[in-house]
Amino acid sequence: MRFHPARLLLGLMLALAAGLTACGDETAGDAGSATDSEPVVVSDAWVRATTGTDDPSMTAAFMVIENTTDADLQLMGATSPVTGMVQIHEMVDGDDGHMVMQEAADGVTIRAGKQQMLAPGGYHVMLMGLTDELAAGDEVELTLEFSDGTTMELTAPVKEFTEEEDSYHTHSDGAEEDGHDDMSEDMSDDMSDTESDG
Repeated sequence: MRFHPARLLLGLMLALAAGLTACGDETAGDAGSATDSEPVVVSDAWVRATTGTDDPSMTAAFMVIENTTDADLQLMGATSPVTGMVQIHEMVDGDDGHMVMQEAADGVTIRAGKQQMLAPGGYHVMLMGLTDELAAGDEVELTLEFSDGTTMELTAPVKEFTEEEDSYHTHSDGAEEDGHDDMSEDMSDDMSDTESDG
């Protein structure tokens, strides 16, 4: 049987072209799925440590939430396996001129295409009724619940409260609710100690 070099070469070229076409289609599909943006993106999430605080039964989670859609969304609630009582809180001016913390009845609005920071001194996710202390280095699982019915699961590291979070006392959006004064005093003490050391 005689081999025809020209035919053999042509066959190899056709096989190679078919292989490249298949690879190209697969790559294009992967790229499309990878670029599909999530409606909500959460970054810089963390939870305040309770070890050594006057009231380790409560703490707060902070984060940055980005709404990538073209419609406003509200963060309405959250759940966590570390406690059965989680609320969205805001901080407002109290009658005595001090900042007080209270539940945000309408949740937190994340404007379309914008970011909303949940930070000390403003909106935050309040975890109450904790039975175990949370030490720096621990992790807390959270499920955020939004007004459109979607949820987002995330894991937030536990960190000590430091002077980097001193906006907790200067942010115009917030403070403490009845029964939460100990937490604000703890944070104030932490900040004072840090500033003294500096």
